[in-house]
Amino acid sequence: MISATAPLPGAANTNPSVASVPNLKGSFIRHVGLVFDQREPGFTRIHLPIEPHHTNSTQVVHGGVTYTLVDTAMGAALYLTLAPDEICATIEIKINYFKPVFGGTLVCEGQLVHKGKSVANLDASVWVDEVLVAKANGSFAILKRKL
Repeated sequence: MISATAPLPGAANTNPSVASVPNLKGSFIRHVGLVFDQREPGFTRIHLPIEPHHTNSTQVVHGGVTYTLVDTAMGAALYLTLAPDEICATIEIKINYFKPVFGGTLVCEGQLVHKGKSVANLDASVWVDEVLVAKANGSFAILKRKL
């Protein structure tokens, strides 16, 4: 398990996008509380222990929290496949929510489906206590880093 303040696996990768991520100080990922469990080219597993601030007015985990997990897992899975001069950005994500989440720990896995020269497609699944609560598919742009 990797906390948001610990270096991520792959941080030694020569990709400056990956090298710049290790401590995540001040980042949105750290603010939300995401924890990286496994990270390798084309695959990422993260989790989020649910806190009261992750819920909406009906005490259900806000859909945007789940969306943040799938976006982060898919983007992180893609990052480790990029060339040193490349970055990625979300184009679009389609997410299906199957069950409401009232607490526990969200676990998300992001998996690369296809990578072209300028666009990649990834899938993500989200579970709580081994129950599938959401599934997503996303397209990500692969861009040259501007100096």
